Amino acid sequence: MVLKVGIVGVGNIGSIHASVYKENPETEIVAVCDLVQEKALAAAEKFGGKPFYNVEEMLNSGIELDLVSVCTKGEENGSEHYEPTMQLLKAGIPVLGEKPISNTIKQGKQMVELAERNRVPYGINLNHRFTPAALEARKWVDQGRLGKLHMINMRMWINNPVESSPWFHLRALHPHSFDVMRYFCGDVKRVAAFMMKGEGRSIWSNTQVLLEFENGVIGNLVGSYDAGASYGLERCEVVGSKGRFVIEDACEQLTFYPRHSIETESYYYLGGMRSFNETFKSRISSFVDQIRDGVNYKEVNGSGADALKVQNIIEAAIESWETGKIVELSNSILPKTEGA
Repeated sequence: MVLKVGIVGVGNIGSIHASVYKENPETEIVAVCDLVQEKALAAAEKFGGKPFYNVEEMLNSGIELDLVSVCTKGEENGSEHYEPTMQLLKAGIPVLGEKPISNTIKQGKQMVELAERNRVPYGINLNHRFTPAALEARKWVDQGRLGKLHMINMRMWINNPVESSPWFHLRALHPHSFDVMRYFCGDVKRVAAFMMKGEGRSIWSNTQVLLEFENGVIGNLVGSYDAGASYGLERCEVVGSKGRFVIEDACEQLTFYPRHSIETESYYYLGGMRSFNETFKSRISSFVDQIRDGVNYKEVNGSGADALKVQNIIEAAIESWETGKIVELSNSILPKTEGA
């Protein structure tokens, strides 16, 4: 069965989503939607589908939709997700949203609760956990190859000139970082954060965040909007009693280091991924497969609930920096995830 797909917001990221759907033999783009009519018309011409200029018009058109990507943006890249997502979830249509789920916890919580109430699959483009390296490393964790997990060290940094809000760096970039950390180590219990403004900056563009996980693992995130690509985009190291693994550059470079042996195991470009944009393909394809297979709304990989927990960590980090205190992070209002 070919899934009929719509895309809301067809700017840069929405166009990447559209390219993935267009190339996937199991999907057909039937609708593209943007408040800017020129964008909607251009996207329809390039990717196919009927153009619409608001979600209500698209929903009232009678077009069948099996899933919709919401690729809107807004303040801190998240403030414009709420309205279209709520409209689609109310209509019972599965949604794959962009990160962050929202730049406010209140709106993120409302979207997650509506999806759960209506039993609609709701995913977020937390694409770093879907790279072949991350998937292989997660198998190692689940198989006990690392033994008891002890620590996780995460680094993510790029050059980014955007200074639209004091917390743009935290809320726009680090949903990826904290999701990867949760993917390997489970829910977070306590958060402590330190921040500084880069030279000439008006925003908190550099941070170090200390995490204590509910299972006792301790972790550290180093994040920056000033560091630059020469350092590599991302590095994740997970350390256990039997060994550790290292993932480099968000894509597919993966190495396992046994604790009591000098023999390492290394993989480069597992499955052929050569650029970061290809992470969209692996993530979107996973959501397509889950919708095709009739996934239960509770079992979406990279779900809205996962993304909301990530935003809770970010808000706790901001609170920690503002108050100078370690923040206890309660996930009691959200379902627990199965973790390491």
